[in-house]
Amino acid sequence: MEEREKSQRKNKKGGLKARGQRLKAGILKSYYGNPMKDMRLIAITGTTGKVTVAHYVHEILRASGQQVAVLASDQPFKVGMLHKFLSDAWKAGADVVIITVPAETLRDNVFYGLPVHIAAMTNFVTASLKDMTAEEYLDDEKTLFDMKPEIVVMNRDDSNYETFADFKGEKETFDYGLTGTDVKILNSKLYPKGTEATLSVKSEIISVATFVPGETAVSYMACATAIAKAMEIPADAIIDGIAEYQPE
Repeated sequence: MEEREKSQRKNKKGGLKARGQRLKAGILKSYYGNPMKDMRLIAITGTTGKVTVAHYVHEILRASGQQVAVLASDQPFKVGMLHKFLSDAWKAGADVVIITVPAETLRDNVFYGLPVHIAAMTNFVTASLKDMTAEEYLDDEKTLFDMKPEIVVMNRDDSNYETFADFKGEKETFDYGLTGTDVKILNSKLYPKGTEATLSVKSEIISVATFVPGETAVSYMACATAIAKAMEIPADAIIDGIAEYQPE
């Protein structure tokens, strides 16, 4: 009985916090004049690779001539920081904002009430989880895909793909990977200071290269390409943008 009462108190406390966060998000949205009415949001989630993919997409969109802002970090952030960033991006004339989405941020309802143009997932590596179980992580991730994004981009090669296969975009759903149907990895080459890959993008063959070394970079380039293709970005901008990113 005591454990049950503790669980009920915990759930009540969590519910109160969630309602408080949603109220705060609504207030901030109104305070900053709802800048998202004039911009499109690309939300990138997953246990690893979020930051790299966000920077790839940022450079791709810049190469295509779009005005874009990026907020990329593996660390969770507060609702006030998010809405301040959106306001600053709007004032700077951004058409698109790219934001990495840690699971903890979703749990705290930081993105409550925001329209999501594209929601993309890099992977689900359980060994990378900290301070949460796999079940808790999945519940947090579901929050993003329940926000009815127009387009969803998924990693077909992820060992947990079937767990996320029900996540669908309101308009379109894209996948990528060695077994991808929209962006398929045909081959790759690894170098000490970079990576190359050949991708089949809706039957068009393109070669991309990055200064990011390692096999995971192949998947990250494919993810960024799938996002770009969903936005109808031409192949030359995808190639130039990926090549432009210089990791720190």
